[in-house]
Amino acid sequence: MLIARSLGEIGKLPDSAVTVGTFDGVHSGHRAILKELTARASGGRSVVITFDPHPRTVVGTGEVRQLSNLGERLELIGSLGVDAALVLEFTKEFSRLSPKEFYVQYLINGVGMREVIVGYDHMFGHEREAGIKEIRQLGREFGFEARVVDPVSVGGRIVTSSRIRELLLQGDVERAEECLGRPYSLTGTVVKSDGRGTGLGFPTANIEPEFQHKLVPADGVYLVGADLGGVPLYGMLNIGYRPTFKPAGGRTIEVHLFDFSEMIYTRKLKMFFLKRLRAEKKFASVDDLVRQLNADRDACLRHISALQLILNSGENQCH
Repeated sequence: MLIARSLGEIGKLPDSAVTVGTFDGVHSGHRAILKELTARASGGRSVVITFDPHPRTVVGTGEVRQLSNLGERLELIGSLGVDAALVLEFTKEFSRLSPKEFYVQYLINGVGMREVIVGYDHMFGHEREAGIKEIRQLGREFGFEARVVDPVSVGGRIVTSSRIRELLLQGDVERAEECLGRPYSLTGTVVKSDGRGTGLGFPTANIEPEFQHKLVPADGVYLVGADLGGVPLYGMLNIGYRPTFKPAGGRTIEVHLFDFSEMIYTRKLKMFFLKRLRAEKKFASVDDLVRQLNADRDACLRHISALQLILNSGENQCH
């Protein structure tokens, strides 16, 4: 997929099908739009116009905890067969463009298009003043088609980035996975810690997220998959303040990788949230904590065995 940061880089091709959005998380609702985009671009070019930074961090009232950084978004969009992505820098000045100015400058005269594909709730322009009605009016004026994609629902609720954030902040990573169409992931660098986990028999890697605006799920203990430079692993991850110990310190993300003993300081680790085992809690003694950690590990291993049975069953069916 071509990734451009200016109209000059992407070039004008009037036979383009275009969609516009932030696409945070590239969830199942977004994928429905992108699938329609690539289908409608047959014989032409499919183009995604997206923004960096997230618009709400520029014109909103506060920080937005995001489901994906720009690199993750572009990788996911590219994996769906999109031909090109135009990344526009979102600034306060840019946000003041009227809907018509934006469409004429970037879509009609910039990228060139014969059709725009948007979601059912698409809004754009200064203070999100325009929607599907205005797009269709522009289409009649400038000679392009507007196609609206229906919402996708999971568990009786429409999938949105806000809904997924809400689920993750509740620790419901399994429902979030259903909405995303894949496990939620977090990538970070392994940094030095106080080594307390090793003394408990559960050596851990302390993780510092690489993207400062990334949403970290609710405090608790999770089963995670992990990718260390292409090596697949499983682990038990804790998010929280380690309340059993005093002083507890700040919030940490620590993962104990199963059947793994290498020193991996400064390396990047990508973790996939598979299941939340329990909330973080304060234990009366270190011995009580260790007993719980052993129980958590056993629960993780049982779940891993079940996952592997499912995967093996799927492979056998393919053969």
